[in-house]
Amino acid sequence: MKRKTLLIFLLLIAILTAGCSKNKASLNDNENIVELDPNADFDALVEQARGTTVTFYGWGGDENRNRFLNEQLAPKLKEKYDITLEVVGMDIDNILAKLAGEKQAGLEKGSIDMIWINGENFYSAKENDLLFGPFTHKLPNFDKYIDTEDEEVLYDFGFPIEGYEAPYGKAQLVFLNDSAVTPETPRNTQEFLEFCKKYKGKVTYAALPDFTGSAFVRTLIYDIVGHKQFLTMEADKEVVKEAIEPALEYLRELNKYLWNQGKTFPATNGEVDNMFQDGELVMAMSYGPYAAAVGIEKGVYKDTVRTFVFDNGTVGNTNYIAIAKNSPNKAGAMVVINEIISAETQAAQFEALKTLPVVAYDKLSDEEKARFDKVDIGKGVLSQDELLSKRLPEMPANIVPIIEEIWLEEVVGKYNE
Repeated sequence: MKRKTLLIFLLLIAILTAGCSKNKASLNDNENIVELDPNADFDALVEQARGTTVTFYGWGGDENRNRFLNEQLAPKLKEKYDITLEVVGMDIDNILAKLAGEKQAGLEKGSIDMIWINGENFYSAKENDLLFGPFTHKLPNFDKYIDTEDEEVLYDFGFPIEGYEAPYGKAQLVFLNDSAVTPETPRNTQEFLEFCKKYKGKVTYAALPDFTGSAFVRTLIYDIVGHKQFLTMEADKEVVKEAIEPALEYLRELNKYLWNQGKTFPATNGEVDNMFQDGELVMAMSYGPYAAAVGIEKGVYKDTVRTFVFDNGTVGNTNYIAIAKNSPNKAGAMVVINEIISAETQAAQFEALKTLPVVAYDKLSDEEKARFDKVDIGKGVLSQDELLSKRLPEMPANIVPIIEEIWLEEVVGKYNE
């Protein structure tokens, strides 16, 4: 997720792009441009989208998700709507830079239709007028299957969504350990500290701003000082620092018992997970609530690996799909998104990817409920009901980078002085 330097970075990219551009009106002058009728109903959008291509930009590092999109969703869209789905793997930094560059170059029709996005990136993109919307009111499945009063449908990291993105999947931070190696499952930060003391040098987390490492630190903060105060907190560094000072003291104390004595941290959560698989660490963590089951099924985790969370809960959030403001095929994008939030596709995604669905269970038919109910969530995981009962809201998007900056200064910097 993005830091304070994001807007500067986007501006530089935009200026460079503009300098090289001839201010063309479109990157797709005669290719796959669908002029959107703002008054068109959904049936008209479907007809406009037939025979077109929709590009879907997002992080491409999840092989299972790529397989699902290309082998299950894409054929379904082709058969049902004659829409070709083109999945493009790209880091969100580069996606936002591309959008900003196209905007600065004056491209009314760019190269990106749909974007996998959330949190600080959505905040930045919406604030910089890079997104199309509102559009969710045009999607029949939005009202049919989504709880439109859900806080995570109304707000993304505390920032009003206002119809500019539709939910795609839910994530929640979970902890993993091997019950054959460590019988304990810490239930709060105090027990976690004792756990780290007992298994000194065998626990760590990814350096912030890694997405999972950052969520872990926010979860610790919540357990120590509570979470409600942050939902309306001013995005001021001194205000935030004062609020989290007890947690900073805890984190500095925790460093003594971490891998490499907290002097350094793995760069990514992927590295933490690899260290756990190799036995170098006795604990891992994931934003995928069913990561233990997926790892056991793949054979990278032992059958004795299990999931746990704190009694007071862990941070959870929703990821979304947005549409680029200069998308050349907004009609096609809306048709695809409507299909993604259908009960059928959400169930297929739940089966294939073990991600928490975004559909409201009480809006499902008995037949649809039965399909979700029969999904085998696998070994070593918590039930969906238990996860959702221990789900804590995300902090506002403009507070997250402040906490990450403070962590670098106060937890890493001061500790290593």
